[in-house]
Amino acid sequence: MPTMSQEPPQPPVNAPHKARQMAESFGVDAERYDRARLDYPDDLVRRIVAASPGPDVVDVGCGTGIEARQFLAAGCKVLGVEPDARMAEFARRTGVEVEVATFEEWDAAGRTFDAVVAGQSWHWVDPVAGTAKAAQVLRPGGLLAVFAHAYDAPAPITEALAAAMRRVVPDSPFGGGPPRSAQEIYQRMFATFGEGIRQAGAFGEPEQWRFDREQHYTRDEWLDLLPTTGGLTRLSPDQLAEVLEAVGAAVDAAGGGFTLPYTTMAVVASLKA
Repeated sequence: MPTMSQEPPQPPVNAPHKARQMAESFGVDAERYDRARLDYPDDLVRRIVAASPGPDVVDVGCGTGIEARQFLAAGCKVLGVEPDARMAEFARRTGVEVEVATFEEWDAAGRTFDAVVAGQSWHWVDPVAGTAKAAQVLRPGGLLAVFAHAYDAPAPITEALAAAMRRVVPDSPFGGGPPRSAQEIYQRMFATFGEGIRQAGAFGEPEQWRFDREQHYTRDEWLDLLPTTGGLTRLSPDQLAEVLEAVGAAVDAAGGGFTLPYTTMAVVASLKA
C-alpha cells in the first residue's frame, strides 16, 4: 500500500474491522480498483494450491475477483464472499461466483472447503470470529492463507500526498504526522494475524511467507491507483482532484514515474485433523 494511505486504516487503531464505512467504500469505483490494483505472485498462488488438500477455495473479501481469478486459472473452484455488492457484481461479470456478506456473518449452509484465502482483506475481518469461521468451514487439514502487499512510494511523493490530505481534509488521520513505512506496518499486522491464528487453537503453527518483486508506475498509473486506497475512497470529486493534482506534480518532479519494491506477505496455517 502507499504508505500514507495504508490499510488497515488508522481509525480505529486496534480494530480496523469495525471501520465498516471504510471497509465497504472500495466499490465506489470497482472498475478502477480492478484495473489499478496489482495481482498476486504466481509463486504464492501455486504454493497455496500445493499446500491445500483439494481445489475448493473460499475467497474472503474477494473484491473484484483479482485473486479469485488467479486461483480459478490455477485449477481451483472458487467461491467469493464479499460484503460490498458493487464489488461482488463486478467479480461476477469476470466469472467469479460470489455471495454478498461479511465473512463473519456469512452462512456457509453446511459447505466445507479445502482452503480459505484472504487477499488484502483479513484486517477487515473480526480477528476472533473470522478465525473461528475459517476453522468451521475448512475440512480437516484445510488451509487458511492470509496475504497482502506492502510497498512505499518515494518519500517526496508520499510527503506530497500527506500535505495535500492535511490541506484538503484537515481531520483525516491519513495526513497527520510523518508517514510510516508500509513494510513496518504490515510486519506488525501479520505478526498479529499469526498470533490470532495460534491463539485460536484449531490450527497448526502458522508459517510466514514472503515474496518480493518490483513494479514501475508512470504518473497516470500511480494516480489511477491512489483513489482505490483507504484514505481516498470517500473523498468528494473536488477533494480527490486537488489531492491527485498535488501528487501528480510530485511524480512529475521525480521524472514522471518511479519503480517500487513490492513485498507480498502471507500467513498460512493448516487446520488440525
